[in-house]
Amino acid sequence: MLEFLPKEVRDGLEAARKREQRNKSRLRVQVGEAVYPVLRFWHDGFALDADMSPGKLRGLVDIYDGSRHIFQCLIMATSIENGELVCDFKRATAVTGKAALDFWRDESAPVGYLPRM
Repeated sequence: MLEFLPKEVRDGLEAARKREQRNKSRLRVQVGEAVYPVLRFWHDGFALDADMSPGKLRGLVDIYDGSRHIFQCLIMATSIENGELVCDFKRATAVTGKAALDFWRDESAPVGYLPRM
């Protein structure tokens, strides 16, 4: 149905759709000092607005939900489809508030020890 509309009207509708997606999403991608809003996010990738982002995006990026750091991702491939820069993950590591353990912790071990008297 949109193909019967003039090109200017179609472009205006597409710009309004992208603006609405950007305003609705709290997710953002940070590459160094640059920050780009995420339009769509799925289990092995995400999509950015191709007009606002660089032509190719590769390497290590950080994904934030508002001010909360949620993922650190390695991007291996990007492509432009329908005005969106589609990025695929090679790895996506969830960010936690504590360091990873390098030993096995027994769940039945005591929480603390009492000092000797």
